[in-house]
Amino acid sequence: MSPSTLSVTESAPRVGLQSTALLDALHDALVSERRLLDDLIAQMRRQRSAVSADDIQGVDDSTFATHRILATLGQARTRRRQLNVLLGGTEECTLRELEEHLGDLVDDRFRDARTRLQLAADTLTREVGMNRKMLREALTTTDTHVRTLVGAPTAPSTYANEGVIAPDTGAPRGVLVNRTV
Repeated sequence: MSPSTLSVTESAPRVGLQSTALLDALHDALVSERRLLDDLIAQMRRQRSAVSADDIQGVDDSTFATHRILATLGQARTRRRQLNVLLGGTEECTLRELEEHLGDLVDDRFRDARTRLQLAADTLTREVGMNRKMLREALTTTDTHVRTLVGAPTAPSTYANEGVIAPDTGAPRGVLVNRTV
């Protein structure tokens, strides 16, 4: 049976210098992950600010930065899964399960890092939710604005209606654009 298939309760924690070094590495991994989450939180806030200011370049920049941070976060999580296995857990065991498994080897520094990481993850979840809501509203507003400009019906189209020509209702179309031109 490989170490990655062992359950948290089946393997014994490593004791001594090796476990101390591994716990230090795990602590560093948790701190690194938290910093990356903090960076993502900052990007979510920048993105909201850019959307509210109609700053397309700012939205684009924050999107690019978000992708870069997510790639780095993926690598950090791979590192943490490897440390979980080396400490006697499984790749997918939670930090709380690993803490229970390691027992007295876990110190307050580890617990603090775990708590801070969880708080950052919770904050990021809220920030992403706010961005989704704001982007949805911005898309709806833009859609309504464009429909007004071209004189299209005010109800948004569904994907099923895409490409279907609306019947001529006799209403003036493109009034705002035509007057501007």
